[in-house]
Amino acid sequence: MTIYDDNLSHYIAELFAGQDEAQRRALEESPEKGLPAISIQPEEGRFLQFLVRACGAKKVLEIGTLGGYSGLWIARGLAPGGKLITLEKSPKHAAVAAGHFALAGVEDRVEIRLGDAHQLLGKLKSEGPFDFVFIDAEKTSYNFYFDWALENTRVGGVIAAHNAFRNGEVAGEAAEAASPETAAIRALNRRVAAEPRVVSTIYPAGDGTLIAVKIE
Repeated sequence: MTIYDDNLSHYIAELFAGQDEAQRRALEESPEKGLPAISIQPEEGRFLQFLVRACGAKKVLEIGTLGGYSGLWIARGLAPGGKLITLEKSPKHAAVAAGHFALAGVEDRVEIRLGDAHQLLGKLKSEGPFDFVFIDAEKTSYNFYFDWALENTRVGGVIAAHNAFRNGEVAGEAAEAASPETAAIRALNRRVAAEPRVVSTIYPAGDGTLIAVKIE
């Protein structure tokens, strides 16, 4: 019997994912500044922070910065001396995120790299391996991003990808008329579930986060 619902989501958020002013502003003001309202939810952010801390991550990569909300949670989970590199294609999004990182006082441990992720990742290979990689960008490239992450994450490191449920379209009748984006997410979910180099599952809060721990 599945009992998780919006009430329990709010319960988790209130109990474990309390936000300070910087986090609230990053979440609420990003849409007001013209960014799409597609940030992760507070309990998802707390879960990312938990994962980063649990694996002792010092070297972290985020693909898709948006307004910096997820990056705030990640940055606050870093081990001492850790650094988050976050990739963003839009100069506007990057500028908004930079303001939020500064407001939260984490700008000293976050580096925003502006440009197309496909090109930026080629240059990042020499800076790995990474301890943690979070993917939250254009969905049709998720398989490419996961391939890169799997090759450039250390054993024991974690790879996470947001929107694993794709608004509920990955399962049931809705999957029959899947968009290219949903089809890409479904393909990634199936691929990661069968990948022998990781232990994986989906964290079911929000829109679902695919999680894989590299074991070889």
